[in-house]
Amino acid sequence: MLHHHHLLLTITTLLLPAALTTANAIYPKDSPVLQLSARTYRDVIESSNHTSIVEFYAPWCGHCKSLAPAYAKAAKSLAGLAKVAAVNCDAEENKPFCGSMGVQGFPTLKIVRPGKKAGRPLVEDYQGARTAKGIVDAVVSQIPNHVKRLGDGEYRAWLEAEEGGAGGPKAILFSEKGAVSALLKAIAVDYLGVMGVAQVRSKEKEAVGQFHVEKFPTLVLLPGHGKDPVHYEGEMKKEPILAFLSQAAQPNPDPAPPKKKEQKPKSSSTPTNKSKASKAASSFSKASASHASADSQSAKASQTAETLDEASNPTESPNPIVAADEEDTPAKPVKLPTADLAPPIQSLQDGLSLQQKCLNSKAGTCILALLPATPGLSTIQAISALSDIHWKHEQAQRHLFPFYQLPHTNSQAAALRAKLGLGADVELVAINGKRAWYRHYGHHASSALSLSQADVEDWIDAIRMGDTPKLSVPAGIIADASQLPQQEPVRMETGGAGAGGSSMEEMREAFKGQLPEGVEFEMEEVGDEEYARLMAAQAGAGAGEHDEL
Repeated sequence: MLHHHHLLLTITTLLLPAALTTANAIYPKDSPVLQLSARTYRDVIESSNHTSIVEFYAPWCGHCKSLAPAYAKAAKSLAGLAKVAAVNCDAEENKPFCGSMGVQGFPTLKIVRPGKKAGRPLVEDYQGARTAKGIVDAVVSQIPNHVKRLGDGEYRAWLEAEEGGAGGPKAILFSEKGAVSALLKAIAVDYLGVMGVAQVRSKEKEAVGQFHVEKFPTLVLLPGHGKDPVHYEGEMKKEPILAFLSQAAQPNPDPAPPKKKEQKPKSSSTPTNKSKASKAASSFSKASASHASADSQSAKASQTAETLDEASNPTESPNPIVAADEEDTPAKPVKLPTADLAPPIQSLQDGLSLQQKCLNSKAGTCILALLPATPGLSTIQAISALSDIHWKHEQAQRHLFPFYQLPHTNSQAAALRAKLGLGADVELVAINGKRAWYRHYGHHASSALSLSQADVEDWIDAIRMGDTPKLSVPAGIIADASQLPQQEPVRMETGGAGAGGSSMEEMREAFKGQLPEGVEFEMEEVGDEEYARLMAAQAGAGAGEHDEL
């Protein structure tokens, strides 16, 4: 009998470590890394306004264990700024979910950021360094920026126009820095739609004086409804700042409270969905088992990431957003409202037009997109971002410096790349001929910046506000404006149209055949006073026409 008890104890001791390994799942309960399942992913990540990074791992995976300390360190650094989570793909209940997310190796890291529609986030693979700093930098660069950067000429209008109108609560950070910090971005996310958040630089003297700011940084709360502004005196940490702002408004709950689902009649497709989920789980289980077997047989891993057996890859979904109980029907194509699409920015085809517009001693700030010989995805992203930004400002009737795309066939393009030390891919440059400075947008692999509209717009805002360091333009790029030929206006013979009471349509037809190819025009009748004002404005226009704000 004693011998029997001894044998039972031995078996229990042998089985216990394996059970603990699966239960602990690499990250302990007190880890800053959030442990998720398919269901909690939807609640905590998919429905959140915050950016997240999610690791898909298996407890037996050697590379996952190696990554765990750095990943936990990143989670600690990102606390309050973004979410750092992990999903154990070895757990049976998570296998269909991991398969649907396109997981084909361990560890797989994916950055999840809010999309335009709630509950429909954008998901992309993280391909950067497997270090705490690399992960933190990548995630911080993807935090959405809802902070409005204001100058003396803008803050009053913002006070009237932001969330809640003139009576709603607002918060302004007065700072010596130009860039918006990750902390302020995260606070703006917490208060999205509830409280307007802005940043004003110390050099904006009128705004600084208006709110009696004497030191930097200073956070000022405007409670609204006629109440006096309140200065924050605590630490620049998220928790005390949220407590301070909460006296005026409560931040958004995160995750948002679940919405009550309407009862739907059972569909005949339900068994199909369950069957597909079961199939995905089975496929992923086989791949995971194959991966585990290979991992256990290798004494030391020789790769930086572990790949599943290609013969039985888990199910890969073309759409990484997982939706529960979705009917098994093909998605309808999205119809784009063509009327709202931004027109592409102007292209400068020759070197002379580039010099006349931007590279001369009287030219103001221009944004140039230098295109590669073989345009790729990055080119499309850059032109799309610039076109959308420029169109947005035009629609709002806000003056902004001009944007141009520069094809590689432009005679000045190669010289400009060489003089500024630019690569062969698409490059974005801000250049000011009159003041002889330039600013390069560094979006390459070694940078946390991307060609997303949000990142490019932050860069342009920083230039507009004068917050970016500027480099001197090398000699030989800026031409003397007085030596350049003047841009001749298009002259059109009307043949007497208009003198004898001809209609606007007749004048339009008379002009049509005389315009250069691709040039269109609009005609508008103005009164004598408006005509005199336009002529006076034209006479006074000149070198400062495209100058920065």
